[in-house]
Amino acid sequence: MAASSNSSLSGSSVSSDAEEYQPPIWKSYLYQLQQEAPRPKRIICPREVENRPKYYGREFHGIISREQADEILAGVEGAYILRESQRQPGCYTLALRFGNQTLNYRLFYDGKHFVGEKRFESIHDLVTDGLITLYIETKASEYISKMTTNPIYEHIGYATLLREKVSRRLSRTKNESRKASVTSEENTPVEKITSLVRRAALTQNDNHFNYEKAHNFKVHTFRGPHWCEYCANFMWGLIAQGVRCSDCGLNVHKQCSKYVPNDCQPDLKRIKRVYCCDLTTLVKAHNTQRPMVVDSCIREIEARGLKSEGLYRVSGFTEHIEDVKMAFDRDGDKADISASIYPDINIIAGALKLYFRDLPIPVITYDTYSKFIEAAKISNPDERLEAIHEVLMLLPAAHYETLRYLMIHLKKVTLHEKENFMNAENLGIVFGPTLMRPPEDSTLATLNDMRRFKHRWTPFI
Repeated sequence: MAASSNSSLSGSSVSSDAEEYQPPIWKSYLYQLQQEAPRPKRIICPREVENRPKYYGREFHGIISREQADEILAGVEGAYILRESQRQPGCYTLALRFGNQTLNYRLFYDGKHFVGEKRFESIHDLVTDGLITLYIETKASEYISKMTTNPIYEHIGYATLLREKVSRRLSRTKNESRKASVTSEENTPVEKITSLVRRAALTQNDNHFNYEKAHNFKVHTFRGPHWCEYCANFMWGLIAQGVRCSDCGLNVHKQCSKYVPNDCQPDLKRIKRVYCCDLTTLVKAHNTQRPMVVDSCIREIEARGLKSEGLYRVSGFTEHIEDVKMAFDRDGDKADISASIYPDINIIAGALKLYFRDLPIPVITYDTYSKFIEAAKISNPDERLEAIHEVLMLLPAAHYETLRYLMIHLKKVTLHEKENFMNAENLGIVFGPTLMRPPEDSTLATLNDMRRFKHRWTPFI
């Protein structure tokens, strides 16, 4: 969470209701250390250096030894130069004075400057970030190693007021709960609510489906001071100071991310589409048991298409199926897929199959794929069914619920086999490759596995 003013550091309120709750105590020790870190001092070469790389400035001193670099930098904390290696011409070194000694780092350039994982637009930024990191790790190594021992993450009583406000809005109507709105009422705007507060509010919402979901952390560069929402400590450095969950917006140190529970509550504002979105992420963002695409399409098919000949086998027009996909991506559960818009039920069936095909992780997940295939090889029907059920228990909760609901629907389809000519084996042929695929993208392997598995769907459906 950003601490954009001194009021955040002192623990003052983010809203006009400050007196009604206690905000978190953001720990300022590491922030103070960053402020104390040595500033970079570029030592300019007094002579013109031939063959200087175009991406280096006058801090480049050409081919000099470590000893010469040490003499140039002696006594000036934070001073730095660039040099070309004597032993390896064409290789460049950053020589940096820190802690009364000269440190040498192999320097690289690929459009940006780097000595490690982080990449910088300028040498000055690289050195600034390096000095901050060196200073903090030197002064507070023991402190950093213990940051995760007393996290604020599970102690969120400070958010009581905001939690109640958000909970009221989330539970007011089913639609509002799906939108997970966090704006306050009338003239009491909540200017800034962290993902931590939002998580607390959703946790308290009785309508929320408690599917476990891991956070989708990605390295992030924060503009301005930010504090870790797990340990409450400052996130130091100029760039890539920590990680942010791309689904819910939680900001934490990279080392703290290993300890954050699998309790991501995706924010609808961050979910850009319905198709091609992770299944668990989608249902948690919309606060539903199953993806709304599955519910809407199955509801429409059962209302007017169970007796349609070749249901799920006959294809609808591709461009019309894409229209349905775009409607769900644009309008969510308000997408109109009624007969007045799409009279051909095969378009709706095709949109449902496309949703399953577009999932980044199939309904039957990659890590359970081989177990399902092995279970399908069992010749004894009772043992095979038991093995399949055991594998089902390994699926993520949202995947299990979606598959369960789909199987109930497909069972209804088979009850109209005389009209639609779709028995369990036919449905297995259609849905097998759609619901499950191997981790490695091998068409031949998939065909062989499906050929073996298609005859085993009958008891499953």
